[in-house]
Amino acid sequence: MNNFEKLGYLEHDFKMFHIIDKQQKEFTFHYHDFNKIIIFLSGNINYTIEGKNYLLKPYDIVLVNAGEIHRPSILDNSIYERIIIYVSTQFINTYTEKDYDLNYCFERAKKEHSNVLRIHSLDKSKLYQVCLELEHSFTDNDFAKELYQKILFLEFMIQLNRTVISDHINYLTSVTTNAKLPQILEYINEHLTEEITIDLLSSTFYLSRYYLMHFFKEETGYTIGNYITKKRLLLAKNLVQNGSSITEACYQSGFKNYSTFSRAFKKAFQTIPKNAPFID
Repeated sequence: MNNFEKLGYLEHDFKMFHIIDKQQKEFTFHYHDFNKIIIFLSGNINYTIEGKNYLLKPYDIVLVNAGEIHRPSILDNSIYERIIIYVSTQFINTYTEKDYDLNYCFERAKKEHSNVLRIHSLDKSKLYQVCLELEHSFTDNDFAKELYQKILFLEFMIQLNRTVISDHINYLTSVTTNAKLPQILEYINEHLTEEITIDLLSSTFYLSRYYLMHFFKEETGYTIGNYITKKRLLLAKNLVQNGSSITEACYQSGFKNYSTFSRAFKKAFQTIPKNAPFID
């Protein structure tokens, strides 16, 4: 795939889906501006996230941070079944206090340089039971349905974070066809607000311009320039949501020209920049 796009729009604090694909299909590289949790149930899947490849086993939990480019590759005709939870970054960040942070599991995954948790006997755990109760709550119409869903979702996130903190998990080691790709992606994200050119990357990683551009697009599905722009736009959106002015968000996210930033922002998020919090 040579292009990527933002997929999925979240108009709620969280959303849950149980999806079964009975026929082999192809997914494009894409990203979301919300966090994504996947409980993998069955199939023969290679999951690619930011240039890292993971061969999944049933009951693996995949954590995809907002803005991370990803796609599943279905390797055969096996039934691909998974539970997916979309989580608003704004919503989850409201549950950060001195003694807890429900976003911890995502931050820990970043530190471990792995997006996949392998938990022993997940299907017999309290975490999984709460997950099933949460799923069931989307189909009932009992008293205080939405409140009950929120309570179950918060319990699910608490159980997930407790599991991560207990260290009774393994972080799955990724496989990459080009060892320098994760290093290049990490470098870009660490220097996102600075000037980044292909020549700079080429000299930093001792690669020819042509080879760098070719393998980057081949492995990730997007050009270096498009990748940097999307990452900066997501950073700018986060800054605006957290109270920065439009001008501050523009320049603090690495853009040099406000009109270019405004046009790119509107194209990416289907809205002009504004200071009020929003979710696409």
